[in-house]
Amino acid sequence: MLDVKYVRDHLDEVAEAMKNRHAHFDPEQFASLDVRRREVIAEEEALQAERNRISKQIGALMGQGKKDEAEAAKEQVRQINEKLETASAARTEADDALQTLLMSVPNLCDASTPIGEDEDDNPEVRRWGTPRDFAAEGFEAQAHWDLGPALNIIDFERGVKLAESRFYVLGGAGARLERALISFMLDQHTARGYKEWWVPAMANAATLTGTGQLPKFEEDLFHTTEGLYLIPTAEVQLTNLHAGEVLDADQLPLHYCAFTPCFREEAGSAGRDTRGIIRVHQFSKVEMVKFATPETGFAELESMVEDAENILQKLELPYRVISLCTGDIGFSSAKTYDVEVWLPSYNAYKEISSCSCCTDFQARRANIKYRDPANFKGTRFAYTLNGSGLAVGRTMAAVIENYQNPDGTITVPEALVPYMGGKTVIGPEEV
Repeated sequence: MLDVKYVRDHLDEVAEAMKNRHAHFDPEQFASLDVRRREVIAEEEALQAERNRISKQIGALMGQGKKDEAEAAKEQVRQINEKLETASAARTEADDALQTLLMSVPNLCDASTPIGEDEDDNPEVRRWGTPRDFAAEGFEAQAHWDLGPALNIIDFERGVKLAESRFYVLGGAGARLERALISFMLDQHTARGYKEWWVPAMANAATLTGTGQLPKFEEDLFHTTEGLYLIPTAEVQLTNLHAGEVLDADQLPLHYCAFTPCFREEAGSAGRDTRGIIRVHQFSKVEMVKFATPETGFAELESMVEDAENILQKLELPYRVISLCTGDIGFSSAKTYDVEVWLPSYNAYKEISSCSCCTDFQARRANIKYRDPANFKGTRFAYTLNGSGLAVGRTMAAVIENYQNPDGTITVPEALVPYMGGKTVIGPEEV
């Protein structure tokens, strides 16, 4: 959530920034609500001051034996309390109205975020690796949605039978490959200084509000009759581990990671990536989250992207890094890099990790602060960062497609062989 005072003092700048993000923001509505809020606060505080002044007089009047004057003063206090009750209700209403407006306003983009309309305006930052030339090797590459079922390691039909469309089942080496990728990713991140967590796959509304999924994106979430939601990403849980807490500056930065199943309705993605395991309702993901100071936040973003790239380099999968423009960036982010892996089935790069610096936007919503007595008095909101490290299903699809052989088998990447029990090739399996 944006700081009310900052928005008030930079209203035109904020309005222009929201235009660049294609986000609805009415500066006149904000100004009107803000003025009303300040008016009722002033009224409430004036009444409180008057009540306190008269209340102090009552004791003195009683001590002086001026009972009638004391009773008259008590009546004044009673009348002020009635007015104060009305004023307090008005303040709550004004606070709620302004809070509701700001809860729907996205973060301000960092100055280094490119201005653009949509994904076509996302500049490429760098590439790593060279996609295989299957034609030069004498065969045509198959998609993972064909290779997986042919090897009996991915079963889409049984996924639909057990649940509905956009669910799938993994069997044999497919299930082992999923587990291998998860363990490999976690081992890589913990070796680079991340603390691993195991967190619930459900979250309450306050937790999802803290990271920005609620209230704006409720339609994308699966929820229960008990008021809980299935998490769309471990970012939700890892970030809120410190909700309502005050950290010490010497603890920062904190580097966390976790594997979780993730659940998304994909309400706004009708017709997109309907084949295979690229866009599904349930998927595995290893997530990275960081807590940093404003001075180190964007440097931590650069290193987080490198941590995501490390996984792909160890797996020897070609990829590229792009910087998301203002028209394509996420709700809570000030700056985002997407890492896109090469998928032969698309003949294109597809997102496999999105790494973002959210400045103090999420910390303000979740009330995550830090203290640094050596540099300032009081407390400040921390910077939060998050990134996929990586989306496991998409990594599996990339491995299957990029490591396929002419006979339809899959070579296991060298880095995963120990995690696959020494298995070097995935061949056809019994049903």
